[in-house]
Amino acid sequence: MDLSEFESICPYSDEEAAKAFARISRHPAIPIISKYLFPGYPMGFLRGLISSVETIDEFQQVVMSKVVNAIVEKTSDGFTFDGIENLRNIGGRYLAVSNHRDIILDPALTQWTLFSEKLPMTEICVGSNLLSGSLVEDLLRSNKMIKVIRGISARELYLSSKLLSKYIRQSITSGTSSVWIAQKEGRTKDGMDTTEQGLLKMFDMSGEGTFLENFKELNIVPMSISYEYEPCDAKKAREIYLKARDGKYEKKPKEDLHSILTGIRQYKGHIHLSIGKPLTDEEISNASQCTGNDRYQAIRHAVDLRVREGYKLWKTNYIAYDLMNGTDKYACRYTDEDMAAFKKYVEHKIGKLERKIDRDEIRNIFLHIYGNPVVAKEQL
Repeated sequence: MDLSEFESICPYSDEEAAKAFARISRHPAIPIISKYLFPGYPMGFLRGLISSVETIDEFQQVVMSKVVNAIVEKTSDGFTFDGIENLRNIGGRYLAVSNHRDIILDPALTQWTLFSEKLPMTEICVGSNLLSGSLVEDLLRSNKMIKVIRGISARELYLSSKLLSKYIRQSITSGTSSVWIAQKEGRTKDGMDTTEQGLLKMFDMSGEGTFLENFKELNIVPMSISYEYEPCDAKKAREIYLKARDGKYEKKPKEDLHSILTGIRQYKGHIHLSIGKPLTDEEISNASQCTGNDRYQAIRHAVDLRVREGYKLWKTNYIAYDLMNGTDKYACRYTDEDMAAFKKYVEHKIGKLERKIDRDEIRNIFLHIYGNPVVAKEQL
């Protein structure tokens, strides 16, 4: 696959990554990260690991597998997954379309699952807005990151989307690599996972065949990740509140970087990844019988159905649902102690927000973040 056309968005080559590893290892933040993730080792432990690798595959095997494992052990009560057989049965490359709850952990945990199951890892689509500094860019592009350009004009967006679509399709159809992408721009903040129609149109832009042929050759695999305690839950609730109050929400400089760090450090309880069955020829064929945007809506419905089916509900979701609706509908799913602990957790989180925020309103938003996945399941 000739990558010259895609130089501005494709991941680092091994040669570029080798230079990046040298830069990463020298960064002053690395000893601090090492002390946090590997407290039982010398502060130079992570720097030594990074310095020892020369290729992207080595980086995944030697460094990232240990880093993700450390994050799971330090900040969660365990990680589980299901549906790995759906990837083994494809027999080729695929396009993973996933819900999106945490900026870094969603794709990182997916890669960790593939690595542990001895399956080829995917390339990952990440917004250019997250490349807030040289360290972050080097880390992401050394982790098979495809750059998705953000914050550009409509004309530039069209050309950028066309290039991205072509890169994704060529990567999959040439057998070069599978690709992971979130089902919408930005993380789900209200607990309701939905696929953007524009994303599906972007996939179709590079197709040279019929609608049916274009989508069949992508081998779309919906995925769903769920956290017992939502990463950045208070930040998400605050953003929803301010956007509703002020009519808009503008991120501060380095806010995305802060969200990345918060998501990594925050306690997450249990985490589960569900790998859905690929979209079937019949589903795509049925969608192709529709006209105009209805074709994309049919594909969207099929993806959303898989994502919501695969989403694992935790006691935090059931408690929040009952609290926000004033019912005891799911009381059999949790104890009185669970309820008291979750209420305490909510009050602790919203208590850290600035005083000018209406506490009743932010509490309601917070509960919907956790309760809406139950609503989504009920809608199935």
